[in-house]
Amino acid sequence: MSDTRHTGGGAIRVGLQLVGEQVLDPVGSARAAEAAGFDLVLVADHIGEHRHAPLVNLTAMAMATDRIRLGTYVLNNDMRHPVQLAWEAATLDRVSGGRFELGLGAGHSRHEYTEVGISFDPPAVRKARLREAVEIIRPLLDGETVDFAGEHYRVEGATVTRALQERMPILVGSQGAAMLRHIGAHADGVGLMGLGRTLPDGHRHTVSWALDRLDEQVAQVREGAAVHDRSIDFSALVQVCEVTDDRAGVLAEQIDDESGITEEIAAATPYMAIGTVDEIAAHFRAGHERWGITTYVVRCPTPEKIAAFAPVLSSLP
Repeated sequence: MSDTRHTGGGAIRVGLQLVGEQVLDPVGSARAAEAAGFDLVLVADHIGEHRHAPLVNLTAMAMATDRIRLGTYVLNNDMRHPVQLAWEAATLDRVSGGRFELGLGAGHSRHEYTEVGISFDPPAVRKARLREAVEIIRPLLDGETVDFAGEHYRVEGATVTRALQERMPILVGSQGAAMLRHIGAHADGVGLMGLGRTLPDGHRHTVSWALDRLDEQVAQVREGAAVHDRSIDFSALVQVCEVTDDRAGVLAEQIDDESGITEEIAAATPYMAIGTVDEIAAHFRAGHERWGITTYVVRCPTPEKIAAFAPVLSSLP
């Protein structure tokens, strides 16, 4: 949501998504993020070597911090039953003193499904399952007893410990018109990531950063939100982040005909943040004005990059 419960009273929040070695030091990473002034610290959800389980990491972070909000960006819905996940999410919200934000996605890495022995269904099926999960998890977090009979899930008389927050935020990171309208109608936030087609490794993606496509996606979320006259937090994953005095030069390096990244896209896309402290802050404000983006999620994989980026945080409203 974009109200003061989640933004601290400001128009723009910035989250740090942990990557690389940061994931293996959750306490140190969360403390560094809090000290630097980030609003959120976020973890992804990928099974594999040299990774820690996200909800366990977040519990450790909750015990080691006081202010910073904690979240998943995003959990693979197919790896957890929605009732079990709602229970764990509500518990984590209580353990953290009401600082948890649940981010969910439909899953996209084929090898992870193979590793755990579950079917890697087509995107439309995974998205349909995700939509049902959100409709189960939302009322459970609010303390309701849930009966649900869908195509993919069936629960009867399900209850969990209520989340501590009056309305614990659920963010959904996905795309497609039906999915985005559902997010607007049922979730509290949408994760915009600009993903294109899946590459042959089954995990990475091309980018799809056309500005008119982002305009359309935002409009689709708002169509869903308008049904219930709701406000939605628009979040963007910043995939290239560099503090530099040579914005023009670094932006020129990002232009890529194969990916469709033109000079116009490189300069305006919310998926990159390049320039001086003041230029990045202005870039974030421009994304807020054009698309309503209220949360930017960046990756700063080293202490040096965190230190270089920290002044941006104090430059934002």
